[in-house]
Amino acid sequence: MAQALNYLKETASQTAGPYVHIGLAPGAAGFDIYRQELGRTIAGPDVPGQRIRVEGVVLDGTGAPVRDVLLEVWQADAAGIHPHPEDPRHAEVAPGFRGWGRVITDFDSGLWAFDTIKPGAVMGRNRRLMAPHISFWIVARGINIGLNTRMYFEDEDNSSDPVLNLVEQAHRRETLLARKVKPGLYRFDIRLQGDGETVFLDI
Repeated sequence: MAQALNYLKETASQTAGPYVHIGLAPGAAGFDIYRQELGRTIAGPDVPGQRIRVEGVVLDGTGAPVRDVLLEVWQADAAGIHPHPEDPRHAEVAPGFRGWGRVITDFDSGLWAFDTIKPGAVMGRNRRLMAPHISFWIVARGINIGLNTRMYFEDEDNSSDPVLNLVEQAHRRETLLARKVKPGLYRFDIRLQGDGETVFLDI
């Protein structure tokens, strides 16, 4: 058997392909096939907390916007509770809070945006408190493996966050901070390569 394996060639790697939006976000691609598309509502209208909008672009190594990106986001509610069984307090999550969403970039401008509530601090491993954050998973053509990163808020105290403090260089930590544009609006640009490349996490 081992001898036969010497004749097998490595399977070619694949990216998300040109039809990622049709499969994962058909409404955005112009296909009205679902009554309610999965991932559009992170926090229902009655969920308590500060309403915010997060927007940005995904930039390639030359600084140009990437226009065919899909981003998935996960977050806790305003009390720092994830609606997931691994969260010991998941039964107490705010009613109507999904905590997960899916958004794609605008095909013309490359801008993406979503509306949610500002998350609270989350209890992490070893009972270490993590600063309020939103987790991102990014997929697009040219990305063989989805990229994971986090977005923190520049107007929060992030000094003791255990994940952020794993990034030794201060200028690299800054790539994970969302800028407050005005009350209720945060800007978070993601750079795939080059100067100011966003820190990506090995999960």
